Amino acid sequence: MKEADWRAQVRDLARLYGWKVYYHPYSLGADAGFPDLVMVRDRVIFVELKGPKGRLSVEQERWIQALDAAGAEWYVWWPDDLDKVEEVLRRPSRDASVSPLSGGTEARCCKTEEGGQR
Repeated sequence: MKEADWRAQVRDLARLYGWKVYYHPYSLGADAGFPDLVMVRDRVIFVELKGPKGRLSVEQERWIQALDAAGAEWYVWWPDDLDKVEEVLRRPSRDASVSPLSGGTEARCCKTEEGGQR
């Protein structure tokens, strides 16, 4: 699956659950690595989407660290994460059991290059 197709699938699912979705293909003037999507409903989430073999760049890692330090809700999703994506988008608000600085719940964290959770 191409990343563009994955993005369309996530966007459509998000809209189904009432999210406003921001995506801009040309992030001119923005710092490199900014997440692909910003979604707003009853909370704001930042999402980096990856194709099946995609991995995070150094700049994307820096954005994730900055968002995490600010207490933002962020995700990195691959096409095989569809069930997790739907779970997050259905949820009415951030799961109170997830610390914004924990960086470690399965639905919120990113995968390492080796495919494990970090």
